[in-house]
Amino acid sequence: MSDECVFCAIMAGDAPGVRVDEDETTYAFMDIHPATDGHLLVIPKRHSKDLFEIAPEDLSAVTRSAQRIAKTAVEVFGADGVNILNCCGAAAWQTVYHFHLHVIPRYTDRAKDRLVLPWQPGVAADAHTLSTLGERLAGALTEPGKH
Repeated sequence: MSDECVFCAIMAGDAPGVRVDEDETTYAFMDIHPATDGHLLVIPKRHSKDLFEIAPEDLSAVTRSAQRIAKTAVEVFGADGVNILNCCGAAAWQTVYHFHLHVIPRYTDRAKDRLVLPWQPGVAADAHTLSTLGERLAGALTEPGKH
């Protein structure tokens, strides 16, 4: 728990929030600024700032909870699909620094779904750039003692 974290406060009952689900490791609640009808958040109970800080076992638990909740949300809300989203760092739109997964039911009915893609799928990247970036990342991942 962090004394300054709004998500920790919601989980503790010290800030308003609509609880959806809870287990030993995770807590899920409705997003107060939803992109779609039924948009919710799944967090680890143990405070961690972001994807880089979260313990692997907490990440696994949050992911499993998000999957279970997403399946149920699609059924309950009659959604046509679902997005699972994590934002890590200010440049990636993170605004609350407690790791969380957004579970965002998606609808063809635009009255229920206000979310639009921030990039254009189907627009191919330069093959040389893809190759160069892929090789750099692959090389870094295989360096002994790193990552």
